[in-house]
Amino acid sequence: MLNVTELLKRLAVGRALRSEELHETLLPKRLALPIFASDPLSSVAYATQEILLVLTLGGLAYLHFTPWIGAAVVALMVVVVLSYRQVVHAYPSGGGSYEVVSTNLGPAAGLVVAASLLVDYVMTVAVSVASGVDNIISAVPALAEHRVAMALTFVAVLTGVNLRGVRESGRAFAAPTYLFITGVLVMVATGLLRHLLGHTPLAESAGYGIKAEPGDAGLAGFALLMLCLRAFSSGCTALTGVEAISNGVPAFRKPKSKNAANTMAIMGAIAITMFAGVTVLALVAKVRITEDPCRLTGLTGDCSAHTQRTVIAQLASAVFGGDGSPGFYYIQTATALVLILAANTAYNGFPLLASILAQHRYLPRQLHNRGDRLAFSNGILALAVAAGLLLWFYRANVTSLIHLYILGVFTSFTLSQTGMVRHWNRELREDTEPEQRAHRRVARAVNAVGAVVTGLVLVIVLATKFVQGAWLAVVAATLLWLMMRGIRRHYDATAAELAVVDPRSELVRPSRVLVIVLVSKVHKPTLRALAYARAFRPDSMEALTVAVDREETATLERQWRELDVDVPLKVIDSPYREITRPVVDYVRSLRGTSPRDVVSVFIPEYIVGHWWEHLLHNQSALWLKSRLLFTPGVMVTSVPWQLNSSARADHPAGRAPGSVRRGEPVRQPRPPRRTDVAAE
Repeated sequence: MLNVTELLKRLAVGRALRSEELHETLLPKRLALPIFASDPLSSVAYATQEILLVLTLGGLAYLHFTPWIGAAVVALMVVVVLSYRQVVHAYPSGGGSYEVVSTNLGPAAGLVVAASLLVDYVMTVAVSVASGVDNIISAVPALAEHRVAMALTFVAVLTGVNLRGVRESGRAFAAPTYLFITGVLVMVATGLLRHLLGHTPLAESAGYGIKAEPGDAGLAGFALLMLCLRAFSSGCTALTGVEAISNGVPAFRKPKSKNAANTMAIMGAIAITMFAGVTVLALVAKVRITEDPCRLTGLTGDCSAHTQRTVIAQLASAVFGGDGSPGFYYIQTATALVLILAANTAYNGFPLLASILAQHRYLPRQLHNRGDRLAFSNGILALAVAAGLLLWFYRANVTSLIHLYILGVFTSFTLSQTGMVRHWNRELREDTEPEQRAHRRVARAVNAVGAVVTGLVLVIVLATKFVQGAWLAVVAATLLWLMMRGIRRHYDATAAELAVVDPRSELVRPSRVLVIVLVSKVHKPTLRALAYARAFRPDSMEALTVAVDREETATLERQWRELDVDVPLKVIDSPYREITRPVVDYVRSLRGTSPRDVVSVFIPEYIVGHWWEHLLHNQSALWLKSRLLFTPGVMVTSVPWQLNSSARADHPAGRAPGSVRRGEPVRQPRPPRRTDVAAE
């Protein structure tokens, strides 16, 4: 029989993979780069723009600080890439910053990193998708009113592709990432070459002036320093996602550490080249961009209706000869695609980190399980839901979302580099080889510089972005940290409570087994429950009913006597027409006479085949079970009776969900049970 649900699942996700096929999902460097590095590579599409947006708060006068701020971002990126290459070699198991910090600074500090990264991964999806939608709207302004719907649709598509597995998502996303890299490098090279030849490309906004924000004109001293630091912290969005490779080392082909480190070096070189090139070209082309278009001078018409194009869009139009040129649409298409697909970095980092945290009992165990395609499906779905809610709440607005961004990244950067310094100190105490000691000293110096620099950036980000919305990210990470601590305490308490101390005391048989069969009517399910309960050979057995309606109860007692059932029928009076409370009170009173007795309650239940039939049957039984399960010393047993409508459920498909993953053989459907049908 066709299983529609299973068929739809296979069409969406693909065939299930055996656990032994995990090695086939490992990634070569050419696929690992777009999977794990699409976020830092794509951030060049908006990192320069974020610097310009902050500096133009004071008007055009402060744009001459852009090269210095860009150089500081590049230097920071070099330090971070070199530092994380050390992490990849020292901790290749895939924990990344979380493992480094937990091992060297303690579990509490490790959870700080984990909470920060989980929040930042959610922000990566939200910001990347929102920025991609922005670039689509730059090319087709008429789509502006569909911003949120487009963003949520892209999240759904990304989720579906990632549920098919890491390798499949890499194949799907490799081409757009490489097209974007090629397009941006060609655009930068072309634009700078034209500038050197005396034909400088000018952006469409080059002729505009910018009015300073009130209070931001003529800044000097500390105020000017804070403006530059704020611009620097905004430009540091170029570093988001750099740590993802260190979290995903197990996904690489052997030799894992070497391949991961090489991929990180390639990613760093490409990202630095692209960011520096876009920043220089934006200055050469005289790009003007502000958060409020009404601050632009020289506009014609209503300023509030003016749509500012992104920096990348303005550069592509200037370099390739206008909005209608093939080069312009190529850059806009590639940029939009890679920004949306940059969220894939989080789709790989978040589930991996959540799986490790679940394995360490800081998150629900379900997040540690792999799905049919050997991907961490529950983590992927959790990320999609969180990012979707964020996009919906903030209306997919990049400017609103960007303030919540990068705080977690630099928290993990700072703590992980500090942890690596302690790691190398420990290694130096144990090493005696001069050559090895020299190597470790160099590595320690790299990580020490990384810790100091990223720590300073973290302070800058907190100081400049906290009141603008970054406090929400701090609150979210704090709540997540508290939640993970609470989950760990629960798992530890449960494990301690369930641990076997004295096996002999746990295997002691109860003094007596008292059986109660709940009865509402005299029919086949009741008789089956009585027969099944009798097979347990209990010390005592009785049928129990609650007298809600006196006439129905009298009829039940009369039928009981006529059938000559050799089980005593106990009738409990219920003047307020309750069923659950009288049954629970009676069961508790039985066990109260002897704590070593066990009361076993058998509940007849109907098994139905249609969803709407569940609303018509078994509601009393469901509520009774939920109450009895909380009663110590009480065992609850359901005795099913399959109605004719359950024929489909009684004849499952050749393979149940998950059977391929478990290696079960194909089952042949059983023929209908004619005896039950005829009996009805």
